[in-house]
Amino acid sequence: MKVLYFAWVRERVGKAEEALDPPPAVATVADLIAWLSQRGDEYAHAFEKPKVIRAAIDRIHVKQDTAIAGAREIAFFPPMTGG
Repeated sequence: MKVLYFAWVRERVGKAEEALDPPPAVATVADLIAWLSQRGDEYAHAFEKPKVIRAAIDRIHVKQDTAIAGAREIAFFPPMTGG
């Protein structure tokens, strides 16, 4: 699957996107965040407050308990404000 990072998540991870194949135990968005957090200091820093991270699967906003099976693209971004 393609994983996209936006705004300060991208800045902390150090890349805008990457192709990943997480292990089978990674079943939800929350699981993916936890798995990513263990991939290195930059990921740990980006996902240090997982509850504030927003996610979209195939361009549809989802909650962190959403299953990721079959996802082609998962995007992570911080909370946004309107204006």
